[in-house]
Amino acid sequence: LELSKRRGRDESVDVNRIFDLKGRTVIITGASKGIGKDIATFLAEAGANVVMIARSKEKLEQAAEDIRSCGGNVLPVSADLTDVDQFPKLVRRIRDHFGTIDVLINNAGLNIPKKAEDVTTEDWDKVLDINLRSVFFFSQAAGKAMIEQQRGKIINMSSQMAFVGYYKRAAYSSSKGGITQLTKALAIEWAPHDIQVNAIAPTFIETALTKPMFADKTFRDEVLSRIPLGRLAKTEDLFGAVLYLATNASNMVTGQTICVDGGWTVW
Repeated sequence: LELSKRRGRDESVDVNRIFDLKGRTVIITGASKGIGKDIATFLAEAGANVVMIARSKEKLEQAAEDIRSCGGNVLPVSADLTDVDQFPKLVRRIRDHFGTIDVLINNAGLNIPKKAEDVTTEDWDKVLDINLRSVFFFSQAAGKAMIEQQRGKIINMSSQMAFVGYYKRAAYSSSKGGITQLTKALAIEWAPHDIQVNAIAPTFIETALTKPMFADKTFRDEVLSRIPLGRLAKTEDLFGAVLYLATNASNMVTGQTICVDGGWTVW
């Protein structure tokens, strides 16, 4: 309070209000497992109404039940993200259920690691369809609802591979570079409607799903040699960036990609 007075304010800053998610509706794609499920659980614990979207109905229902058992308010929605024509209907369903759509987190992603000379047209299309095409059209559908509301936040999951090159990731890097540029384009178009569009670019994240990949000591050591902080990321390392971009704390931030990469892209 004294610090606020010295700065010419009569009241202290309410930190809890700035980072408050209670009652806000957050959609997250790829939410049935791994990073998506962990973020969905975190947001539910923060008081948000969480809409979990994934293809596998069985895994999605189990993930949703895990969150409900801890008191979270969650709506599981099974959907194939390659079927972009269904997105407007999904958005209407969600909006009818919760009343608003406050935050969209485009988390679903796919990588098919192959040498560039071995990538097929099918590989390319699969990666780009999930990582870029679905992100645009889901953002478009949710963006229309946010324009009506005259407010909203979109968080895209990019990658450090949007900024650096790496082996066996030609399609993946292309898709994530596209995400970072798409984030800027949408931020410019929708700024007049008080919609902030930003992205998060993680480094390699250690999860149950990626554990087998890092069982290869040579690969693990090579990756760690590129991260100045000297460790792989964990899902919880993303929570701060997600909370910041989803709440009023970031109301003056748009078109940005926050690298959560342990310093990899600093080199």
